[in-house]
Amino acid sequence: MDNTLITILLAAGILLVIAVLMALILGWANIAFHVPTDPKITAVTEILPGANCGGCGFVGCAEYAEAVVKGKAPATLCGPGGQDTANKIAETLGLSLGETWPFKAVVHCAATREQRLKQTPYYGEQTCAAANLVPGIQGCVYGCLGYGDCQDVCEYGAIDMVDGLAVIDVDKCTGCRACEKACPRGIITMIPFKTEEVLVVTCSNKDKGVLVKDVCTVGCIGCSACTKPSDGLIEMINDLPVVNYDKDSSGIDLHKSVEKCPRESLVFIGLHKDKKKPKGEPERIEANFATTIDQTEWRG
Repeated sequence: MDNTLITILLAAGILLVIAVLMALILGWANIAFHVPTDPKITAVTEILPGANCGGCGFVGCAEYAEAVVKGKAPATLCGPGGQDTANKIAETLGLSLGETWPFKAVVHCAATREQRLKQTPYYGEQTCAAANLVPGIQGCVYGCLGYGDCQDVCEYGAIDMVDGLAVIDVDKCTGCRACEKACPRGIITMIPFKTEEVLVVTCSNKDKGVLVKDVCTVGCIGCSACTKPSDGLIEMINDLPVVNYDKDSSGIDLHKSVEKCPRESLVFIGLHKDKKKPKGEPERIEANFATTIDQTEWRG
């Protein structure tokens, strides 16, 4: 027999033996090191939508399912799944759910490109993350940059860029928090829609009124006019109004506060009228207005 053929057959035989040995070893390891999976975790994982968006605060749906089963997380954190998913999880695990509310994203800025003053031409990477690192790209260091990072990460088509401003369709929003994480200026936050309409402060500028007027035509100037008809539901913190829904709003018409605002910095954002109106009131809403400029270390 030819030496070359013998070599080939020998090599093939050795590889076959190795393959058989590896299969036996892996089969033994699978049995020896098998960790039983709680059937409840499997059941909850199958209920979850499998989006693995991370909006619940866990790496993925499987990790969240394990936390729910072990009592380390509530069954109401899945934004994409919503109330139906929470109800199914509660039924499967025999849990009693209290009243829950959908969390939706809102933008704390209302200025379109025309309403932003002192803008500088920008020819760099067309993303908010990159533009936010450029000093003086626009006068207001708190407002929407308008390059659509939030729109790019939204898998549900809930965000449109309209004249350089992110506009969120709260009915399409699943509360996955992807846009909140993508915004480098921290002006997108998640709030509970416990009522059909939620009053939102659409400005993030913490500067004094005179400085705000220099950079924006609709930014809050801290006049506090909105607080007077609110009977304490709206208070000024760092020259910005903060809506406090912990207090009873019965008999208080917050639309009067909106009418008093001379800068269009207070708006009602609501679910569609044909949707079932939730009961109750949202809890206190405070946006995180920290920006990546505040967190950047500048080196000369």
